[in-house]
Amino acid sequence: MSNLAKLSGEFIKVTSPEPHVLLVELARAPVNAFHKPFWFEYRRVFEDISREPDVRVVVLASAFPKLFSAGIDFAALGEWQTFDKDIARRGYQLRESTLAFQECIGAPERCPSPVIAAVHGVAYGLSIDIIAACDVRYAASNAVFSIKEVDVGLAADIGTLARLPKLAGNQSLVHELAYTTRNFSAQEAEKMGLLSKVVQGGRDEVVKAALDTAKVIAAKSPIAVIGTKRVLQHARDHTVQQNLEYVATWNTAMLQSIDLIDALHAAKTKTQPSFKPLRKAASKL
Repeated sequence: MSNLAKLSGEFIKVTSPEPHVLLVELARAPVNAFHKPFWFEYRRVFEDISREPDVRVVVLASAFPKLFSAGIDFAALGEWQTFDKDIARRGYQLRESTLAFQECIGAPERCPSPVIAAVHGVAYGLSIDIIAACDVRYAASNAVFSIKEVDVGLAADIGTLARLPKLAGNQSLVHELAYTTRNFSAQEAEKMGLLSKVVQGGRDEVVKAALDTAKVIAAKSPIAVIGTKRVLQHARDHTVQQNLEYVATWNTAMLQSIDLIDALHAAKTKTQPSFKPLRKAASKL
């Protein structure tokens, strides 16, 4: 694996606690509040990870023991006041800024490898946008969530209102939480469908659970896993028939992978298969 120090940044720490697995930790003191340098670094980290030849799973967590993220840095909300005084130009510039922010926070969704969010403590506002763009979401039993945007005078515009209704099984509850901004527990988030697992404890326990799952996924064929992520994302946004046609086209190439032969051989011989990296280390995208 490439030099992990190059993947890390001023506000984000990247380590590899398991083979083929990266742990990405948010680390902007004191409360992981996002401002422009932080969210652009977040995008850069995931874009760099996407080019790593042998990364198969990513776990996203907070480096701080008491919280995941307090959301957006309130100072960043006032940036629009520095835009052009003309209302049309100011509106255009604000839209550009919002779209750039959306692209940054949506980076885990574009990452070819599955991303598992491991949440604990306070997870307010932008935290929901962040984890909704991940593939799997675990939370510690001490996690407390809130869709806070209405309380600061805006409709959430970085991903929560786009993704959460597609993730949750209880649309009434989604609306209630978005309108009232009330706190909700990990147990309620699991019941709603935002989470797949609640882990008793705090940061250490939920990160361990996420890494355990990441280790299982990392042992699978990377060709099969990235294909599964791509097809699931397509299914979310298309009809059944469109998705069937898409996966048929996708697998015209992917079924020819040596991974299929290796996996079948391992199953027959009851051995653990070993899969090649997705690309050579020297290759550039």
